[in-house]
Amino acid sequence: MPNRIAARPRLVLGAVAAAALAAGFAGGLMAAQPRMQTALRALEHAKGQLEQAEHDKAGYREQAIGFVDQAIGAVQKGIAAGAK
Repeated sequence: MPNRIAARPRLVLGAVAAAALAAGFAGGLMAAQPRMQTALRALEHAKGQLEQAEHDKAGYREQAIGFVDQAIGAVQKGIAAGAK
């Protein structure tokens, strides 16, 4: 039976390596599509602002959050399509 404690550094190293690869891949997408990435960040910021807004908007705040979620999804799909 292998020593589980001894295996943890390899597991952590593997996770760090995977995260580094993912960050590198995402960085490549950002460099290739800076306007789309900027739009995505702006939408994410807008969603955060809407989520922090007062809830007394007769349902329009929630509706706006839904629209922003749809826009975020569309931008993410556009980034993925452009990466092909």
